[in-house]
Amino acid sequence: MQVDDVLTTHTEGLAPLNRPIMVVALTGWFDMSGAATGALEWLLRDRVAPIVASIDSDPFYDFTQERPEVWLDDDESVIVRWPSNEFRIARFPGSAHDLVVLSGVEPHVRWSTYCACITAMAARLGCDIVVTIGANADALPHTRHPQVVGSSTNEDLVRRLGLSRPQYQGITGVIGVLQERLEKSDIPAISLRVGVPHYLGNAQHPKSSAALLEHLEHVLGVPTSHTELAGEIERWQSLHDEAVAEDPQAASYVQMLERQFDQRAEANMPTGDDLAAELEAFLRDQGAPGDGDGPDAGEGSGPQL
Repeated sequence: MQVDDVLTTHTEGLAPLNRPIMVVALTGWFDMSGAATGALEWLLRDRVAPIVASIDSDPFYDFTQERPEVWLDDDESVIVRWPSNEFRIARFPGSAHDLVVLSGVEPHVRWSTYCACITAMAARLGCDIVVTIGANADALPHTRHPQVVGSSTNEDLVRRLGLSRPQYQGITGVIGVLQERLEKSDIPAISLRVGVPHYLGNAQHPKSSAALLEHLEHVLGVPTSHTELAGEIERWQSLHDEAVAEDPQAASYVQMLERQFDQRAEANMPTGDDLAAELEAFLRDQGAPGDGDGPDAGEGSGPQL
C-alpha cells in the first residue's frame, strides 16, 4: 500500500503558508485523559481551519476496537462517522508561524504507511519542523500546574532548547515510530509531553491541556487561547478536590505529591522567551527543510528562512 492510495489532499490553489510548523496529537496510548488531542481541539476552536488533507480510515483500524459512530442529520438520515485523521491549517497573521494541525486517532495496523502520510504532508506543505504532543500518567498532584518536558533526536535542537535525547527503550506507540521516520526523512522534530495525575483515572484534566497550549504559544509564537480554559480548569479541580477529600488516604497522598512537585519546580528552567528565541535561531540556521523535495514541492510552502 502506497501513500497516494490512502492520502487525499486538497492543496491545489492553497495560498502560501507563513513558515509553517506541523503539530500532531493522536488519541490512544500517548493521550492520557485526552489531554493532547483536547489541547489541539481547543487551539482550533472558533478558528477558520480548512482541511487540506485526510487519511482514509479503512486500512488502518480494527473497527471492533475503534468503532464508527452512527448519527442522524437534520433530515434524520443516518450518517456514519469513521475515525478521522484530517490535516487542517491555521493561519496566524502577524505571528511567527502558521500551523498545520493533525488531531487524529492512533491506528491499529500499517503504522509505517500512516507515518509516511504525515511525513509526506510535512514535506509537501514545507513545514519547518514537526512537533508531536502527548500526555502520560504521572505522579503529580492535580492542584499544581503540570510541567511540559520535551525531547528530540536533533542535536542542535537539544542544545538550543534544553531538550533531552530520547532514552526510553521498549514498546512504543505511533508517535515513537513517527519520530523515527521524521529523523530518517531529515525533518526536525520535537516531542512534547505533559503529565496527568495517575490517580484521576480517565477523568479530564484540562490543566494538562492548558500547559501544552501555553508551552506551544511561548515556543512557536502563536496565540493558543489557553487562558480561556480557566473555567474548565476550575470546574474540574473542584470535582477532583471533592473526590480526594472523601478519602483521607488519598488526601495524604496528594499532599506528599505537592511537596515533591514544589521541590522539583525550584530548579531553574529557561523562560518561554528564551525558548522561542532559540527555536527561531535554529530555524534560521536550518533553512526550510523539504524545499524542492517531496510531492508538489513549493505548493503552499512558506518563504525561505
